[in-house]
Amino acid sequence: MADTANNDAFVEFERVQKSYDGETLVVKDLNLSMPKGEFLTMLGPSGSGKTTCLMMLAGFETATHGDIRLGGTSINNIPPHKRGIGMVFQNYALFPHMTIAENLSFPLEVRKIGKSEREAKVKRALDMVEMGTFGGRRPAQLSGGQQQRVALARALVFEPELVLMDEPLGALDKQLREKMQFEIKAIADNLGITVVYVTHDQTEALTMSDRVAVFQDGRIQQLAPPDQLYESPENSFVAQFIGENNTMEGVVTQISDGKALVQLDGGELIDCKPVNVTKVGERTRVSIRPERVEYNKERLHADAHTLKAEVLEFIYMGDIFRTRLRVAGNDEFIIKTRNAPDQTRLKPGEQIEIGWMPEDCHALDA
Repeated sequence: MADTANNDAFVEFERVQKSYDGETLVVKDLNLSMPKGEFLTMLGPSGSGKTTCLMMLAGFETATHGDIRLGGTSINNIPPHKRGIGMVFQNYALFPHMTIAENLSFPLEVRKIGKSEREAKVKRALDMVEMGTFGGRRPAQLSGGQQQRVALARALVFEPELVLMDEPLGALDKQLREKMQFEIKAIADNLGITVVYVTHDQTEALTMSDRVAVFQDGRIQQLAPPDQLYESPENSFVAQFIGENNTMEGVVTQISDGKALVQLDGGELIDCKPVNVTKVGERTRVSIRPERVEYNKERLHADAHTLKAEVLEFIYMGDIFRTRLRVAGNDEFIIKTRNAPDQTRLKPGEQIEIGWMPEDCHALDA
């Protein structure tokens, strides 16, 4: 995933490595460039290197090897407080003994900004996060969601060009978390700031980002806009990590014209799109999204391969129906259908046939 040095890049990682013990690399040869104004999310499981990258960009960690540049200037030796970067953490990190207004005023005082200008900036930042009337309160008097809004306002108050966010919504309940996702994205877009956001929540990454970098084992496995990441994963890890996926194991028996014929381990034949398999006889793990599986014959191409399936479980989820099937020996095959007035509710024990468009089924590394 190498991005060459780029004149338009605002944030750049070039061949960056990080080791804490001199032996094990937690970040391996990372290359990444971001234009100004982009909202980029680093997504991955715990220990994949995403937070370490964020901390190196902030200046709290030093790269063992390679160069990190901001606006074309190497920042490896610039201390954190001189990088002009706003930070938002999961634990809010507000000063408990200060009022909300004083918390926001602090980064401005450090930057030697005069009193009247400070007050104007504090007011503007609090209004931006709809906390304008809370300036006189202390953090302990606020809810978690309110404290997170204040932490966001404090990161924006000195008008940084770059804001880093490390799991900022992790402590909030689901509904508030979803509301804040849209608000943070809207504020970032309105201000035109560049954001690097770290999360292990895939829905959050897909909802908020212009591009997502999927981390695993210290490397970026794929860097792409959300729709591309979800619909065209480049390998099995990305397919498994982003959203829900049905997988089946098999062998490639034919490849031609951008189509692969795969014989599943149970003997069944299916059509797929070859992604990172290239030759006949290769083992493959095929992946198909639950919402792309059809059991309505009218919606399937006439020559699409179909598979027999037995309905094991039907789950009503409000907006969607989720049905678990037994397909080609796999008891965890899921299909999702929209709760539409004419939608069939499948019943356990029913025998059906399912299929899909070949381009929706990806033949990936086994």
